[in-house]
Amino acid sequence: MRALVLADIHSNLVSLETIIADTTARGGFDEIWVLGDLVGYGPKPNECIEMLKAFPHVAVAGNHDRAAVGSITTGDFNPHAAQAARWTAEALSEDSKSYLAGLDEVVSKDNFTLAHGTLRDPIWEYLYTVDAAEAHLALQETRYSFVGHTHVPMLVEETAKGDPLMRRLSHEDSVELAEERLIMNPGSAGQPRDGDPRVCYALLDSGAATVSYFRLDYDIRETQRQMRAAGLPPYLIERLAKGR
Repeated sequence: MRALVLADIHSNLVSLETIIADTTARGGFDEIWVLGDLVGYGPKPNECIEMLKAFPHVAVAGNHDRAAVGSITTGDFNPHAAQAARWTAEALSEDSKSYLAGLDEVVSKDNFTLAHGTLRDPIWEYLYTVDAAEAHLALQETRYSFVGHTHVPMLVEETAKGDPLMRRLSHEDSVELAEERLIMNPGSAGQPRDGDPRVCYALLDSGAATVSYFRLDYDIRETQRQMRAAGLPPYLIERLAKGR
């Protein structure tokens, strides 16, 4: 089984189309696993949801998904994110709202757990620190898990001593699925924040027992054009080209 693993698409249809085309050229996939924040920030929320729905997929909710349907407030969002969240809420179709409202916060799939943040706080907590990794692993009942939210490709390995080792991953890294428990973050499919504006995705090949990471150039200017046409905040438009 081959799964295309995506996080933090953030309504970026151009990047999503680029990723799906690239994965198809590499042999395709059986289903898509989405680690939350399908919407928010970007200009094409309905179109991204419809594209995902065209494929077999499973998705979990992120904080921007919850905010878009009014399940949480934007009180903890920065002003730019809050403005984009309000725009998204108004732009969503009723079908899209129903889809997002129905997403679970944590899903188990085969030997994997999927969440947006950590298992301690699936909607809000960033898995940046050893403390967060330890808390997550204490709740992880499967051997492996995928998370998003940080917008940074990362791997956490549980050692024999129990101390998690954390490292960022780069273009075309490959992770072997062995006995040790792992937490993997594919990076953002729509808005990277590690200084590299190329979008990220991971490809799980259960037969080969590997997870491969990829970075792709895409038409950032077209996404920026769409954002300007939608009246989204200039800061969010400009940051796409910086990968921040």
